[in-house]
Amino acid sequence: MENGPVPRSRAGAVRHVLLAAVFLACSSQLLVDANSWWSLGLNPIQRPEMYIIGAQPLCSQLSGLSQVRTKVLSQLICLYQDHMTYIGDGAKTGIKECQYQFRQRRWNCSTVDNTSVFGRVMHIGSRETAFTYAISAAGVVNAISRACREGELSTCGCSRAVRPRELPRDWLWGGCGDNVHYGYRFAREFVDAREREKNYPRGSREHSRTLMNLHNNEAGRQAVYNLAGVSCKCHGVSGSCSLKTCWLQLADFRRVGEFLKEKYDSAAAMRVGRKGKLELIDKRFNNPTPEDMVYIDPSPDYCLRNETTGSLGTQGRLCNKTSEGMDGCELMCCGRGYDQFKTYKHERCHCKFHWCCYVKCKRCTTLVDQFVCK
Repeated sequence: MENGPVPRSRAGAVRHVLLAAVFLACSSQLLVDANSWWSLGLNPIQRPEMYIIGAQPLCSQLSGLSQVRTKVLSQLICLYQDHMTYIGDGAKTGIKECQYQFRQRRWNCSTVDNTSVFGRVMHIGSRETAFTYAISAAGVVNAISRACREGELSTCGCSRAVRPRELPRDWLWGGCGDNVHYGYRFAREFVDAREREKNYPRGSREHSRTLMNLHNNEAGRQAVYNLAGVSCKCHGVSGSCSLKTCWLQLADFRRVGEFLKEKYDSAAAMRVGRKGKLELIDKRFNNPTPEDMVYIDPSPDYCLRNETTGSLGTQGRLCNKTSEGMDGCELMCCGRGYDQFKTYKHERCHCKFHWCCYVKCKRCTTLVDQFVCK
């Protein structure tokens, strides 16, 4: 694998920036707010109409742009429409992983509707917002890289990563690997396009939020890129593994989620300095790297429902009476107490292996106690 993301060519950069702008400005399924493309994870885009004989393609229906720009951008969106489905897949993957990682926290990454996705809580530049930007960007890199390998996109194919130096000489390199290099570059231009087109006064709160979003987008992309590694398959008589073929493969996305969750826990509090760049509030800590997360606002109180901040509160949430962690009733319920009720739990049990070759289980029902925050 390469040592790091390879700088984009000028022509390629322009092409992808324009492409991203078209996606964000012209598709009726992409909304105008900053987190608009996340909605593709809840509203999967269908196959483009341009592939239906006689149908009018989306790129010929663009409005609000000058005639010259419309012609150029229409050609780009027609050429890259096949990416949209996988961008949606990436957004969905990111949302699901966010909900898994925070399933036992007061803020559990709940989606509220198909438009804002996460709701007003994203208006606050908190640690939680930082994580959602990072995991969503990571999801796009993951989905696009895999789609390249599977031959689903017209502009990329299998990975062309350089053979790792530490790979034994007698092992073959060049299997069809995940194209994380292309996935990283495309996600950088697409995900960051909305932020880069903004032109807020240097040093303003809006400007600091833009810098925060860009930094966390990069942290998510770096996580997928850097966690990708070498995967090999043995060849030989009777499994002797006398020869190996190796390729570049993405890490399981759960591993990416766990890595980013660690970055969330160590996220750095930032502010905009005199030079218009983010700087640490507490100078005793080391400056964050591109792999680290940053935030500019303290997290809101997620204990109680608050329409202003977008907090959903923890009333009605299940909790663990015996746990001393964040999922425990004392912490989850914020000291308000909890109600106890009984419910039936159904699960497989008494499983037996039968020759040959299947497992047969019984279905057991037990009455268990559950606890819900007041």
